[in-house]
Amino acid sequence: MAEDAGSKKKSKKRKSQTLGEIADLQHEESFLIQPESKVAQLDTSQWPLLLKNFDKLNVRTTHYTPIPSGSNPLKRDITEYIKTGFINLDKPANPSSHEVVAWIRRILRVEKTGHSGTLDPKVTGCLIVCIDRATRLVKSQQSAGKEYVGIVRLHNAIENELQLSRALETLTGALFQRPPLIAAVKRQLRVRTIYESKLIEYDPERSIFWVSCEAGTYIRTLCVHIGLLLGVGGQMQELRRVRSGVLGEKDNLVTMHDVLDAQWHYDNNKDEKYLRRVVFPLEKLLVSHKRLVMKDSAVSCLLILCRYITESRTMPSDFMAFFPLR
Repeated sequence: MAEDAGSKKKSKKRKSQTLGEIADLQHEESFLIQPESKVAQLDTSQWPLLLKNFDKLNVRTTHYTPIPSGSNPLKRDITEYIKTGFINLDKPANPSSHEVVAWIRRILRVEKTGHSGTLDPKVTGCLIVCIDRATRLVKSQQSAGKEYVGIVRLHNAIENELQLSRALETLTGALFQRPPLIAAVKRQLRVRTIYESKLIEYDPERSIFWVSCEAGTYIRTLCVHIGLLLGVGGQMQELRRVRSGVLGEKDNLVTMHDVLDAQWHYDNNKDEKYLRRVVFPLEKLLVSHKRLVMKDSAVSCLLILCRYITESRTMPSDFMAFFPLR
């Protein structure tokens, strides 16, 4: 048994070391794909952000004309890095989401901030805060799925935990919901989907459950419906969001103190490391999306084409005239 415990500790150390080495490499290396006439044979499994698994994409050619502009998202200048970044924040209890976002805007001294979906004042957990240019991605994160861990308090005792498990199973799929009396949205009947739910821990008075649901689902209303279904009445006692979109609790979750300390450390010691660990580039939110990698020389041509389509609202007859071979 002692040997097994020792081997487990060693494996954990090896994993942490390899993760640390990968992080250092991602910041030190340039990860540049050199211009070649043939398709490059690369191992990009450990490359950062949108370049990860580039070799598995349907690459037609790696021949292009290098342009001396732009940079790796991880190597942007610190002011540009913050303006095109986001924070996976562990929202504290009591302040509202809008207050928290306003505090971060004041601490980082930026123009705009936005969040990935309102959390009630008493609710804690994942709140993705987008900064300046990254606020364009707010809507995509607001509509993404959410996961919660909550405590439901039943007004009277039930026979066993099987009853509660069955009630949770029954309340899955598309459900009618009316927001609570105190809510951030208009109180009108609407349909929200519960993808999956399970009972984590049963107690006659308070039970812990986990829910994966559509954005805009009120867990307070779900707890009331659980009580009605069991015939004893119920209410939500505590709630925590454990995942918002592609990011969860284990994906570099930081606190308000981390944000404040990182900015203070940069202002007084001119050390960017802490700030770069708190703020992440916006590309991290797009990793799960479909990607289209194009040549640098084709970007300006694509912008001209988009402007032409927007103004004329038609596709050009000679489509390839916008993309000269270079």
